[in-house]
Amino acid sequence: MDADLLLRPATAADAGGVADVHWRARAAAPMPAPVHTQAQVRAWLASRIDGPSGDEVWVAEAAGRVVGYARFTRTWLDDLYVDPDHAGRGVGTALLDLVKARHPHGFGLWVFAVNTPAQAFYRAHGLVERERTDGSDNEERAPDVRMEWAGSSPG
Repeated sequence: MDADLLLRPATAADAGGVADVHWRARAAAPMPAPVHTQAQVRAWLASRIDGPSGDEVWVAEAAGRVVGYARFTRTWLDDLYVDPDHAGRGVGTALLDLVKARHPHGFGLWVFAVNTPAQAFYRAHGLVERERTDGSDNEERAPDVRMEWAGSSPG
């Protein structure tokens, strides 16, 4: 793991860094083409940080730069992205562990079916596949997989 990795709640000042990580990570992963422009993604993510959305957004920072982020609610992990330059260094694991700690009763997430590396990552960290769809309900119209972490104290 990056030795100087800091996990902290995102602030409005992080919006640009979060959007950059989002864009770069999606471009590097086996994912469908984006349906929104970079400017639209930047504005939308900024509205999720420090806004009335109910989302929690945490960043992973190394050497003063945002290198990953997680955006989640009480029941869903909506985003977990790591800058490709920091992939394989434990950033994603640290963020996922943070989400698990903040929501010990479990949560779900969606991942594109073509993104098999992400599915393998989540499986390796205890999430299980619950459903596959044809993608007709997502913006990209691409098949996806719903995965779930049951929590540290299921019951």
